Amino acid sequence: MRYRVRHITEYSYGAPVSLCYNMAHLLPRDTRNQRCLNHKIQINPPPVYQNEGQDYFGNQTFYFSIQEAHKKLVIDVTSDFEITPLDALQWQAKSSLTCGELRAMLNAPNTPDLHMAKEYLLDSPQIRRSQALKDYAQATFTDDQPLLSAALAFTHKIFTEFKFDPDTTTVATPLEQVLEQRSGVCQDFAHLAIGCLRSVGIPARYMSGYLETLPPPGQEKLVGADASHAWFAVFVPELGWVEFDPTNDIMPSDQHIVTAWGRDYADVTPLQGVIFEGGGSQQLAVSVDVQRR
Repeated sequence: MRYRVRHITEYSYGAPVSLCYNMAHLLPRDTRNQRCLNHKIQINPPPVYQNEGQDYFGNQTFYFSIQEAHKKLVIDVTSDFEITPLDALQWQAKSSLTCGELRAMLNAPNTPDLHMAKEYLLDSPQIRRSQALKDYAQATFTDDQPLLSAALAFTHKIFTEFKFDPDTTTVATPLEQVLEQRSGVCQDFAHLAIGCLRSVGIPARYMSGYLETLPPPGQEKLVGADASHAWFAVFVPELGWVEFDPTNDIMPSDQHIVTAWGRDYADVTPLQGVIFEGGGSQQLAVSVDVQRR
């Protein structure tokens, strides 16, 4: 399957910005079933400096600075991908590892991958382990449960017990509040799952990217109607990182497009930086379009 993704980010400021420095996580990365064919970045006003690189997690980064006064900033990124479908049932057939066996391996890691996975057991900027999160997950991840079956069951648990509602949370909403109110968006559900998994001793990481959405039968797809998406992945020694999407109750196959991964959203924020002046107010508009090629 081939896709073209166009992601347009537009900031409008209350007063001219005299200088800005930015880092973007908007470029594609290659995975075991995803290959980036090409990408193009257009920024207005044009940067005086720009450079592509990689962060600690191997994500593609784009640094740029603008040194002319501007009241509007537009970042337009177009990327082409080729994705090979993954068979979710095949994952389960390849691994019978139980949750207890994984915990034991992590207590005495004997491979570089296990050592690295332990980093995803720790607290991160937006995810803190807690007793409440542990209580919500521990019945699913008992020692005798196969890890992948437990992760699938927990994905379904979040999907059925939580309501998708963009008006109930912000990027700063604590996980305990999400757990109590049983609502949020894909970022909240990914953070919640990761916090719960880490609280019961299972390494989990945050996945950021896009999800192809299909219009109802007989209707045309609206340009720019797609959005950024978030899900999570669990470490399985024989398989590596296996992904789950609690917002849609599925294991990603060929409609999830990965841009970055990290400990949580703070590691992979699409755009972050510093501006000078700007009037103290700004408006953000984001348009994402995912099209099959």
